[in-house]
Amino acid sequence: MALSRAAARGGLWRLGPVALSPPRGRMQPQLVLGVPRSQVCSQLRRSQVRSLSSRATSRALVAAVASAARRVSARYEQYLERSFPRFYVLYSTFKTGIQALFLEAKEIRKIKSKMSQQQLSTQQLPYREMERLRQFRRDVLKAIPIGIIAIPPFANFLVIVLMYFFPRQLLIRYFWTPKQQQEFLDAYGRARRDVYPDVLRGLARAAGSLPEPQPRELLQQLCAQVQGGAQPHLAQLLAVRSLFSGSVLALNRLRVDHVRALSQVLFLTPYLPAFLLRHRLRSHVLEIQHLDRALLHLGLGQLSEEELRAACYLRGLNSTHLGQAKCRAWLEQWLRLSCELQASEASLLAHSMVLLSLNYSQPPE
Repeated sequence: MALSRAAARGGLWRLGPVALSPPRGRMQPQLVLGVPRSQVCSQLRRSQVRSLSSRATSRALVAAVASAARRVSARYEQYLERSFPRFYVLYSTFKTGIQALFLEAKEIRKIKSKMSQQQLSTQQLPYREMERLRQFRRDVLKAIPIGIIAIPPFANFLVIVLMYFFPRQLLIRYFWTPKQQQEFLDAYGRARRDVYPDVLRGLARAAGSLPEPQPRELLQQLCAQVQGGAQPHLAQLLAVRSLFSGSVLALNRLRVDHVRALSQVLFLTPYLPAFLLRHRLRSHVLEIQHLDRALLHLGLGQLSEEELRAACYLRGLNSTHLGQAKCRAWLEQWLRLSCELQASEASLLAHSMVLLSLNYSQPPE
């Protein structure tokens, strides 16, 4: 027994590590559901390569189609610019307007999302976001007819025709050329200025029906001063502020023709029932007052020249032909008045759009 063990040890010692190692030869492949694992891995690699190749091919195809479309569009625009320059201006304005409107809609969606996440009301927004929402809402209401017309296939050509014949009445500001913007703002300013005498006559008539003699005389004197071409002072307006909250000068007690004239000052349609006219007029005046408080918080110095002119124009002053310094001085006076008044005195703020603007500057003939 001892000899057999020694012989075994001796044999192993002579064989060395080779005897301890597993036998060499081809390993038996592992099976996965009856299929060799190496075959499964190779199939997976081939499928992944085919998937990546198909994706790359589809991306290259999309890029090639997009590039070809851009080249065709560029050649078409060059042809229009050479052969039909006036039509090309309309075409490029429409194209740029669509892009600007799309970007504006994205910004409005961000503002709405912010309001939803932070539980904010419109009045709690910063000035620029509040003004953006207000302007976009008015643009969308005006663009609804054009949007309906553009739904059928190839209706874009009809929209372009309407741009040519009725740009001011049917199109929003995104589809106006720079020259049209200047002309149309002047046209709207003249139309609004035409109703200023009607507002002053209505105000003087309502002042004559006031029972208290002293406030009646102050308001009549103010109306006569403005009708005579003078610019009123802020102290004069604040001296009669109490008359516009609970008397016949409150918005809910004004005559219907007076309310219609004030609605036209704010570019609101006058062809509505009286109760809707009063409601819309009050809501728009209060909206402007909320904007004024947000603007006061921002500071006039933060406004660009375009924003400054737009703010004056919204509040009754045709600022298209005024210098920046005059616009700023007028807006400062307006903000001092607006931020001093209460919501119940909205009627005075609506009338101040006429009282402060009529004689501040004369538009060019």
